[in-house]
Amino acid sequence: MKDERRLPIGVQSFVSLREGGFLYVDKTRYIYELVHGSKQYFLSRPRRFGKSLFLSTLKAYWEGKRELFEGLEIAELEKDKEGAFEPYPVFYFDFNGQNYQVDTALEDVLNKMLSRWETEYDCDGQGSLSDRFQTLLITAKKRTGKGCVVLVDEYDKPLLEVLENDTLEEHNKAVFKGFFGTLKSYDEYLRFVFITGVTKFSKVSIFSDLNQLQDISLYEDYSAVCGMTGEEIRSCFQPELQRMAAKHKLDEEGCLQRLAQMYDGYHFYPDSPGVYNPFSVLNALQQRAFESYWFATATPTFLVRRLKNMHFNMRQLGTGEIHATSFALTDYRAENPDIVPLLYQTGYLTLWGYDARRRRYTLGFPNEEVKYGLLESLLPVYSRDAIPGRGADIFSLDDCLEAGDTEGVRDILTALFASIPYTTDDAPFEHYFQSVLYIVFTLLGQYVHCEVHSSKGRADCILETDEFVYIFEFKVGKSAQEALAQIEEKGYALPYAADKRQLFKIGVSFDGEARKLAEWAVAEN
Repeated sequence: MKDERRLPIGVQSFVSLREGGFLYVDKTRYIYELVHGSKQYFLSRPRRFGKSLFLSTLKAYWEGKRELFEGLEIAELEKDKEGAFEPYPVFYFDFNGQNYQVDTALEDVLNKMLSRWETEYDCDGQGSLSDRFQTLLITAKKRTGKGCVVLVDEYDKPLLEVLENDTLEEHNKAVFKGFFGTLKSYDEYLRFVFITGVTKFSKVSIFSDLNQLQDISLYEDYSAVCGMTGEEIRSCFQPELQRMAAKHKLDEEGCLQRLAQMYDGYHFYPDSPGVYNPFSVLNALQQRAFESYWFATATPTFLVRRLKNMHFNMRQLGTGEIHATSFALTDYRAENPDIVPLLYQTGYLTLWGYDARRRRYTLGFPNEEVKYGLLESLLPVYSRDAIPGRGADIFSLDDCLEAGDTEGVRDILTALFASIPYTTDDAPFEHYFQSVLYIVFTLLGQYVHCEVHSSKGRADCILETDEFVYIFEFKVGKSAQEALAQIEEKGYALPYAADKRQLFKIGVSFDGEARKLAEWAVAEN
């Protein structure tokens, strides 16, 4: 029987969602709080997190489409309030769905939007882009007697698309400076402003000039304005949860726990309830499969290259060793050597905690989808042969581990390290060696129980399958026998003394000068 409940996958229009009978997680109380609070706002959230739908909901509110809000929370909140749902002149700038790789692309997009409104308000369209925008604001207020509403969706797309083209990036910043600077000098013609984006570029005039914009990105009250909470999923998608749980032979709580592992974990305020990626949750519920949906929609190639070129310590991504201030998290500059703000704003890191005394946040991966997706993208960059089909990939390594084939494990690791690209920069081999080890063994954690340690007194890596236990000790510039001796001396195998599985103690030596796996020693119990 066909499912009559429609999940709003890819639906970014509030009008289409409501008129099309799609399920809707009610976020309208946030609309009420915003429109009855301050006047100008900015919100940063990762891509595909519901920003466009939220902005579309604001648009419908300010256009006075009361009928679309029947049965929603805001209808009750606005009940009997004077002026509720009155229409205002709305200027909605949508920078999605365009290619900004050519010189005048941004100006062309702005010109097209302005021309449409100039026809509506009978303006002559003379002057620069900023002059025309100013004329529209003045005319709209004069015609309607009401201040204008300006909504800007994904303002930073024309900047993110050209991050590696300095000329175009500076050009687009200059266009924005001239155009949106109008919002400050023409404040008397404005009723409400809401701007969304993934990043907050500090040198774009929206932020350097518009100091009246209230950045709510790290506000507790708006931590769940986009995305879904566990309670919202439980209350809005009960039939879908039940069907998904049945398919995977789980109870409802088990299904929710698996969804949380994959898609929950975003925190936009310390200790706030976790927020799920809505795009992934909706796709998972529709397809009844715990797959990577959000990460698969785009490979962060510029992020991957930048992480490698900066010699970023990959281990820190999952150990709680990454810290940042609130200023750093809400301020991004392309020339900034600190990539943490960009990783946070784009959704690859999230808040793990906050130290009030030192006023710093701790950050890490939000969930399994992001962790494994990013590391899978990074591995071929660090090691060229780590591609399925070449016999030196994670699946081949997992097969060898499951079969107790230590020689196969050795051959795959040898191939992986042999394919580390030679670089002329000053990054030591140890950096690549440690990064590849961390990425490889973390990815293996999807299939076998894996612990990666580096503190004194703990084995470098322990892998467990149903039939085997592997204890690894890695050395650079020392022999494999020395690594094996450390396993014995430190008693790393003692916790497995009564274990019936076959135990392999493996010492591995890497040659930093030759940049390769040099020695391999195995002892069996």
